[in-house]
Amino acid sequence: MLSVLFVCTANMCRSPMAMAIFQSQVERKPELWRVESAGTWAIDGLACNVQTQRVLAERGLDVRSHRSRRINREIISSFDLILTMEEGQKEALQIEFPNLAGRIYLLSEIVGLKFNIADPIGGDDEDFWSTANEIANILTDGYETILRLASAGR
Repeated sequence: MLSVLFVCTANMCRSPMAMAIFQSQVERKPELWRVESAGTWAIDGLACNVQTQRVLAERGLDVRSHRSRRINREIISSFDLILTMEEGQKEALQIEFPNLAGRIYLLSEIVGLKFNIADPIGGDDEDFWSTANEIANILTDGYETILRLASAGR
């Protein structure tokens, strides 16, 4: 089973979005993928942001049971591929976990680019939709790269 961990700051908006969207993309092959999320500065046990829940629900995705969790060595070391939303998150994780640095990528790198996924927190529903659509496009266009990198991280 291949595994991918999506990482943002609080694990309440972007990384749960990416997790839910990617899970929906690979649901035809659930035996192939383990998909989870965590945050670099998360407080354990919080629900997703209400706007995140609403935008994902409108996409047919349910994250009501999701609870935030802070990334740690036990979590990160059990994944073949770690995808961050921001360059600073990638750099911090590579410094904190140097033996796993080769498994950690900025999400946008999956499609050959290098940019941060904007945090929609504090924005309106349009900001949340924009973030969800951007993540979905990257995950769709970069699926083969995700598959290749996760396979290499084993």
